[in-house]
Amino acid sequence: MYIRAYFYGFAYMKVLLKKITTIFFTFIAKRSLGSTTSNIKVNKYSLFTKKTTIGKNSHFNGMKVTGLGSCEIGSNFHSGFGCIILTSQHNFYGKKLPYDNTHIIKNTKIGDNVWFGINVTILPGVSIGNGAIIQAGSFVVSDIPDLAFAGGHPAKVFAKRDMEHYNKLLK
Repeated sequence: MYIRAYFYGFAYMKVLLKKITTIFFTFIAKRSLGSTTSNIKVNKYSLFTKKTTIGKNSHFNGMKVTGLGSCEIGSNFHSGFGCIILTSQHNFYGKKLPYDNTHIIKNTKIGDNVWFGINVTILPGVSIGNGAIIQAGSFVVSDIPDLAFAGGHPAKVFAKRDMEHYNKLLK
């Protein structure tokens, strides 16, 4: 009986600690953002730029948005840990080798209802359509259409969601 009470107390403390860390990481993320809705959830340390906007009901488990361009993330977004979105890159066409101190800035857009697996990297200027799912470990170098499953290095579309089912879920 004592062991069971101890176990339940430990489980409760574990849940409480998770809630506290989520509140803490959400607070830090909201302070770094340029614009967001009030109901995002950040479970692991995530870093955003002031030019990042996030829609409603988005969940982050360790995301880093970096660069000089803007990043727009839609509603109902979910990420695994280790995800990176880049919005600028070094100018390798500049006046020095390997690159100079100028940057190529490209805005990045992520649609609604998008899901990233763990360790996804998005390069500057990429747009990901509504309802897309990006496979873990993918390196996205070009646009991904609505309702697509994409993955690989570089990421390629390998399947599509059932549009009828997706539209039912939206309602």
